[in-house]
Amino acid sequence: MSSIVLATKSADLQLRVERATDGMCVTLPLGPLPASPEALFGELGIEVAPDVLVLDAVTDSPGALRLAADFDRDWPGTSVILISELGAQIGLAAMRVGVRDILHPGSNVSDIRPVLERAVTAAQTRTPKPEMTDISIAAGAKSARVISVVSPKGGVGKTTVATNLAVGLARTGHHSTILVDLDLQFGDVASALNLDPDHTLPDALHGPASRDTMVLKTLLTLHETGLYVICGSPSPATADSITTEQVSHLLQMLASEFSYVVVDTAPGLSEHVLAAMDESTDLIFVTSLDVPGVRGLRKELDALTELGMLPDSRSVVLNFTAPRDGLSVADAQATIGSPIDLTLPRSKAAPRSVNQGVPMLQSGVRDPMTKQLRRLVDRFAPAPAKVKRSSRSKNRQPQEVADSVKAPPRRAAGSQPRPQSTVA
Repeated sequence: MSSIVLATKSADLQLRVERATDGMCVTLPLGPLPASPEALFGELGIEVAPDVLVLDAVTDSPGALRLAADFDRDWPGTSVILISELGAQIGLAAMRVGVRDILHPGSNVSDIRPVLERAVTAAQTRTPKPEMTDISIAAGAKSARVISVVSPKGGVGKTTVATNLAVGLARTGHHSTILVDLDLQFGDVASALNLDPDHTLPDALHGPASRDTMVLKTLLTLHETGLYVICGSPSPATADSITTEQVSHLLQMLASEFSYVVVDTAPGLSEHVLAAMDESTDLIFVTSLDVPGVRGLRKELDALTELGMLPDSRSVVLNFTAPRDGLSVADAQATIGSPIDLTLPRSKAAPRSVNQGVPMLQSGVRDPMTKQLRRLVDRFAPAPAKVKRSSRSKNRQPQEVADSVKAPPRRAAGSQPRPQSTVA
């Protein structure tokens, strides 16, 4: 059973929260907020953190934020909700200390109930909360993977790789995934996914969404595969209004909410691309199997090495490979000076997939490139291992297996065996 704890000075708020929870809420004695989680546990006489903690921050916003930060650090399984009329002012600070939601002090029961229900669901899907003696086990940072797909030149299939990777991760069913189109001038993720978004990248970078993850989530576009998307700007002119600080902050916000953040960047090494790389845990370098593409990637890797921005967790994807193009994979690897992790063969299905706006990992089209793209997804979300049958079982005929499972009936003592029938 879920546990909800309320800390407030307001008897009226206490009544509304109790009604919203059908009396299942535990309220601390009316008064100031506890100074620490230990003080809260002491007042309640419990040793296990609650699923949901509702903190009345109307008269003590700094104290509520400090208490929320303590819970985020030591008991991250608890969903913390603040009661405050200063949501716009403290939203960013609340997000940084792990607050899940902010309710206005005047919220009625119908407003409070769904917020608490979402908080309970979020708490119950996280790892089990430890007892107070297990603080060291509970502490730990979020493990989001921010994967930037980059290339030195355009036209090498970078967006195809990014969209298929994101769709593949979203369809694993175990992780929340978002794809961000950071090609500020000519991003075409929306086209590649056949989306007509109501909101785009500039909406996520300006206004309340840049300060509050709850507002940001309302601006996301949901793809039919379960993938969340921030589509690129509809006008190249808006790129001038986007700063590198905004890009970094957006990726930090998304990393606090999603398990996988896939970033489709613009070609080259602009300041915005470097900002995305700086926030990334993994880089995927994409180039084509031709002399300009391979040499361009070598220059890009050399430049990142000089900047100290080449992470250990990186992959090199070689696209448009064909056996008779005059340049082999070994030649490309020698020029780049780095191992080739994945090769994508030329595919007749790929252009059709792009033109229809249906990624190959969404349609499941049978094609060698589809198989290779699945391998790329498995580098970040490995599929569960299949149990292999023994060679003996695999080579036996179905009837032999059935006979080994179903033993023949036993005959009574002294009875004669039944004669075998013959078929002419």
